[in-house]
Amino acid sequence: MQEKGIKKSWLDRLSPFQMIALFYLLAVTISCILLGMPIAHKEGVELSFIELLFTSVSAVSVTGLTVITVADTFNTLGIFLLAFVLQFGGIGIMTLGTFIWIIIGKKIGLRERRLIMTDQNQTTFQGMVRLMMEILKIILFIELIGFIILGIYFLRYFPTWQDALLQGFFASISATTNAGFDITGNSLIPFKDDYFVQFIQIIQIVLGAIGFPVLVEAKQFLLTPSRERKSIRFSLYTKVTSLTYFLLVLLGFLLLITFEWNHYFANKKWHEIIFYSLFQSVTTRNAGLSTMDVSLLTEQSQLLMAALMFIGASPSSVGGGIRTTTFALMIIFLLTFARGRRNIHIFRREVHEEDLFKAVTVTIMALFICFVATIVLSVTESFPLMHIIFEVASAFGTTGLSMGITADLTVVGKLILILLMFIGRIGILTFLFSFNTDKKKGEYHYPKERIIIG
Repeated sequence: MQEKGIKKSWLDRLSPFQMIALFYLLAVTISCILLGMPIAHKEGVELSFIELLFTSVSAVSVTGLTVITVADTFNTLGIFLLAFVLQFGGIGIMTLGTFIWIIIGKKIGLRERRLIMTDQNQTTFQGMVRLMMEILKIILFIELIGFIILGIYFLRYFPTWQDALLQGFFASISATTNAGFDITGNSLIPFKDDYFVQFIQIIQIVLGAIGFPVLVEAKQFLLTPSRERKSIRFSLYTKVTSLTYFLLVLLGFLLLITFEWNHYFANKKWHEIIFYSLFQSVTTRNAGLSTMDVSLLTEQSQLLMAALMFIGASPSSVGGGIRTTTFALMIIFLLTFARGRRNIHIFRREVHEEDLFKAVTVTIMALFICFVATIVLSVTESFPLMHIIFEVASAFGTTGLSMGITADLTVVGKLILILLMFIGRIGILTFLFSFNTDKKKGEYHYPKERIIIG
């Protein structure tokens, strides 16, 4: 009885941030066990520990960087197990956890709601369980529709209906969760001239990365009778993240056309240029799928894509990076400060100082982490600096795009990317606060003194 009490007391001392980090570590462990089973591999395939760990972290963080070829490594069972890992990695540990708790009849108390709130970057307990169930239903619906459309359409590409359905099943999950994994062996390059496949994948990528609360609010708006829609007010989060997301997609699209007009796009037709640029801009939001070899692009385009991957997707989505709202707040803060104003206003709402502090902290810490990772990799690896920057941004942003150097990294290099992928998935704030063991807040203030800046 005493040991049980000690164990409970130890768990109770963990903060929600520490619990979330622990849950994702547990998820990586389970993923290693599932993907490491010999019955999940093709005959004669053996994975080293570092290959298994790298693949598991990449799957749980829905990154897509790989040191193996999925199609050559896993059999059908292994592909289904990988899809399962991508599912709970993309939707989130607490979303699926909530579903399981409801099925087994477990009461979801205050502690569980705090964990859900932390995992989904929410700021209130209200409606957490209902939100998780809405998220799960919407994502599964998107994946199901994508699976049906792609599974049937792929009958023209693959010899048997079993192969077509398997390809459609995995492609739908990989795109919706922005995982970046593929079982074609060559990402979406086999479909570089098939705009229908690209269009379906773009829609799934956007719906997965734009933010779960956005999908919930959009569903509510669409299901509301037209005469009553005027009374619906979208949240500030939905407005900011949606506007920022699509502006970044548009910016990437236009700049890629500009940078590659006389290079990669020199001999391409107008519709090829549009779809190449659009897909690459969308996929840098977090998907990692590609219709081209990005190593053939100019350094300007590669640096642009690295920046877009660093920003990443929206908060409370399948993606990583510093997130779109963080980027938006930083830009608006700089513009506001340059005009000599103190308060930040967006869509006739004033932003909380705490949210601004979080945005600044996340941006500075992310830049520092990626800078240190780039320096270390430039010492341990023998690849060009642009390749390393691109790989670091892809890992931190949990995107999965690569110039083909991932499998050739040293063990140290792979471990650096593993850490970046894990931090990118749980988020900078969760990573930082998981080290905080002091729950007591100071009730006093020291005298203030000014510091010369600039």
